[in-house]
Amino acid sequence: MCEAPESTTVAALLEMDRPRVVAVDDLMAYAREICKQQEVRRTAPGFIGYGATKPGDRVLVAVDSHYDKRVVEAVARGLREMGASVDVVTVEAQPDREFTTTDEVDVIMRREPWTKRPRRWEGLPWIEELAAREKYDLLVHGKGGGIPNVPYRYEAIPWLQTDHFASAATVYPRDLHTLINMKTWLAFFERGRGGKVHVTDPEGTDLRYTLFPEYFDGTRRGYTDVPWWGHLLAHGPTPILPKEDATGTVSGTTSHFQKPFPKIRVTLENGRLERVEGGGDYGDAWRALHEESKDTQYPCFPRPGLFWLWEVAIGTNPKIQRPPNIHLLSSGGFEWERRRSGIIHVGLGTRWRGSEEVWAGERGILYGHLHVHLFFPSLVIETPKGEELTVIDKGHLTALDDPQVRDLAAKYGDPDRILAAEWSPGVPGIDAPGSYEEYAREPARFIYR
Repeated sequence: MCEAPESTTVAALLEMDRPRVVAVDDLMAYAREICKQQEVRRTAPGFIGYGATKPGDRVLVAVDSHYDKRVVEAVARGLREMGASVDVVTVEAQPDREFTTTDEVDVIMRREPWTKRPRRWEGLPWIEELAAREKYDLLVHGKGGGIPNVPYRYEAIPWLQTDHFASAATVYPRDLHTLINMKTWLAFFERGRGGKVHVTDPEGTDLRYTLFPEYFDGTRRGYTDVPWWGHLLAHGPTPILPKEDATGTVSGTTSHFQKPFPKIRVTLENGRLERVEGGGDYGDAWRALHEESKDTQYPCFPRPGLFWLWEVAIGTNPKIQRPPNIHLLSSGGFEWERRRSGIIHVGLGTRWRGSEEVWAGERGILYGHLHVHLFFPSLVIETPKGEELTVIDKGHLTALDDPQVRDLAAKYGDPDRILAAEWSPGVPGIDAPGSYEEYAREPARFIYR
């Protein structure tokens, strides 16, 4: 029954295409590999590890009831094999159901401190307090977002389904993934600093902005010489500069955690949202939130309004695939696929757990940020020297073509196979037969079929 025996190498795991999973044993090769990997406090698959665990460590694994129990048991067993004592806490989530058209708004936007009403991706405050109070050496908890600075070790567990976990994305070689990230990041951090960025895609995105040197001053987490692994920030995070100039449109039909929506068109001028067109119920909700917050002066933005561009996040793992049952909450929705190499998700609003969110929560003021996903973006940097650097070409992360990346990939097998994207969205009129206009009117009919 076990299709991934203990002796399976990483190279062999990379060749497996969604192995059949029946029992926990079928997941253990993946769990053991994760347990060996370096800990870097990231939530992106390929950068998650529990490798600092040693005999005698006390580990708290905290999940909710949407997780497949076999995934949780595999992680716990892998940690126990390393000599750790492992406690597992399962928090009751709402009953599984189909997504609605505004779930994203419900799980991410707040008017009170997140500690009182936690959002989807951050760790539960009482779990984090439990780990600190009981002096656990490692907390394994959380699906996404940034991991907070706490005095104990803290790593993520984003795999809700066996299809998430028993995947080449989970065990993608850390040295190779790191090189892909650095090749991409240095285009911004070194060569692009002070240059111009142009993002386009066939769904209607056309956005330009400057990589102002002040964003690289070392004070913004994830925007230093150490990037936000697996979630590379192509635009500076908050606080936003007074001279911010991001102008243009962002269009798409999906966000992190809700039903697909009719194509939305978000227009920005000098960094700030000016209008939202289309988008069905999601667009209606966003317009209402924009109206509510447009006159509020937030400490992280140079002028009034909540919805400022800060997040232009690049996925870097080529082995990410859309999971089955994508219409159900327990699938995690589209939060998983945004991590695929070359996919961008754009976020407007406050930064996750940033000081501005503390400020707003204490005052009962709206905060959070909303997303649009770009499946097929092209991102080009014009450097101060006049060079054009194509970072993404029609959804393909060009670092995957770099000779050094290919040479390192050969360590694990055929570079063409190791570096190939495992999944494509299948959007009619773009990478699948059919009419894009028909898809854009009712994308759920195509995605959920």
